[in-house]
Amino acid sequence: MDSQLLAASTATTLLIIFSIFIMRRQRTSQTLQAVKTSDQLDLMNSLPEPTMLSKSLASALPDSVVLPHDAAAFEQSMNSYWAQQECEVIPACVLRARDVQQLCTAVKVIKREYDRQRKQVGQGKAEGLFAVRSGGHSPIAGAASIKGGVVIDLRLFCEVTPSEDGSSVVIGTGAKWMDVSKVLDEKGLTVVGGRNSAVGVGGLTLGGGLSFFSPRFGLVCSNILSYEIVLASGNVTTASASNNSDLWRALKGGSNNFGIVTRFTARSFPSTKIWSGFLYMPAFQATKVLAAFHEFVSRADASDPRTTYDNHAAGPLACFSYIPKLGVQAISVNLVYTKLPENEKKWPTCWRTSSFSSLWRLWSTCKVRSLTSATDEMNALNPPGRRQVFATTTIKNDPATISAAHTAYCDAIASIRRVNVKGLLWTVVLQPLLSDWVRKGDANPLGLHDCTHESLVIVIFTVNWDERRDDDFVKTITRRTVEQIDAFATANKTGHPYRFLNYCAEWQRPFVGYGEENWRFLQGVSRRYDPEGLFQKGCVGGFKLDVVDGEV
Repeated sequence: MDSQLLAASTATTLLIIFSIFIMRRQRTSQTLQAVKTSDQLDLMNSLPEPTMLSKSLASALPDSVVLPHDAAAFEQSMNSYWAQQECEVIPACVLRARDVQQLCTAVKVIKREYDRQRKQVGQGKAEGLFAVRSGGHSPIAGAASIKGGVVIDLRLFCEVTPSEDGSSVVIGTGAKWMDVSKVLDEKGLTVVGGRNSAVGVGGLTLGGGLSFFSPRFGLVCSNILSYEIVLASGNVTTASASNNSDLWRALKGGSNNFGIVTRFTARSFPSTKIWSGFLYMPAFQATKVLAAFHEFVSRADASDPRTTYDNHAAGPLACFSYIPKLGVQAISVNLVYTKLPENEKKWPTCWRTSSFSSLWRLWSTCKVRSLTSATDEMNALNPPGRRQVFATTTIKNDPATISAAHTAYCDAIASIRRVNVKGLLWTVVLQPLLSDWVRKGDANPLGLHDCTHESLVIVIFTVNWDERRDDDFVKTITRRTVEQIDAFATANKTGHPYRFLNYCAEWQRPFVGYGEENWRFLQGVSRRYDPEGLFQKGCVGGFKLDVVDGEV
């Protein structure tokens, strides 16, 4: 590449990165009024009337129920979701339980209404009554809210209490990972937790959860010692390896299908500062980035005795972004090392000896920092207030299939160029899921623990845009692109059925990918602890287990 072309490319890419940074940091105000769109005004002008259920809850728990006529508190609650679509799903009331006893009372009230409806309209036909919210970070409309129903908001369950010996920490389901890391950073401790500071503890942990510490200890769900959970009966119990062990295992990836988890007890361990950051590169480096990604994942596979494995290395996450407004693309790669390097001014050896270190880049943010700082950087790249969609698939660490995933991402750009989607940011992320990681920690029902003997790559599309009118187009093009990747992987026998629940689109069925035995196990646990199916039919949001009444 001659000097003039390189200079032009550098200038263009700088513009790309700056634009991505600005677009991703654009936040809508945290009130519906500030959005100032006709859609939002229509929503606020059609607030639901109080229902029989919301009146019953308000009577039983008057200080904990927020109704639409409590305008300021209600709007604040509605606008505290990450994705704009969730802000537009307006419930009849929001229940902010202050303690477990209040939550038990609320579940009993809801269960009575659920039973009444079942008797009135026929067994199994009761409609959705409530949704449960932890951090509210899902991009799926209705994942943690419900039109005309009850939102159980767990954000007051936000304690972070380390044990005296530092071996465990009790974490409230409504906490965000920034709340956890801020407390534990000061004590020189950490847990296998989220990589984005604004993500809620509850949803990520119940869905499986990947962590910077997964190479050392496994998935987030595989490092939970016990769960405090309110069951459909309205009773509170504990699930652990020695008490309700079937429920304990089911909660490790089974989502919100068994009750409302109020607290997690997670393993904790000593941790100092870590080394982390992003490399920013121009689009012409794509082929080299894909090769470096494949090479490092192959080298990190501990199941291969020929490889050199350092389990303090997390990632790489290779991100490819396109901004239609500018007609340009850019690449960013996240690298993490969870042990303080011997020389803080140099890259850790595992990354310095990788192909990433020699890639031409515009700049790097990699440095020694606290875990809170590292997760804040991840969060800053995609803050709240925009319309969002996720979709995912899983492939083997095969060079041709990795390239095909990137090609599918590029192919979609041609369709995107023909449609004016305001504020669109089209991004695909590749991240490894190694066989050694999924076998660490406690057993779980994800279907990966015993049968995966090769490195996998999770492909996730994370797309955001501005206006509701473009929702259908964005969802369609995202699904079509994922299906293109799946078609290639199926034809070449380089796909995998597992779908990471935390990244699934609303049309995907993650429990199918757990395997039939695990899926039936989860269904059985659901029937055992929730025989009338309150959390299958009365609770909306999340991915359901398709439990059929009367099945054994």
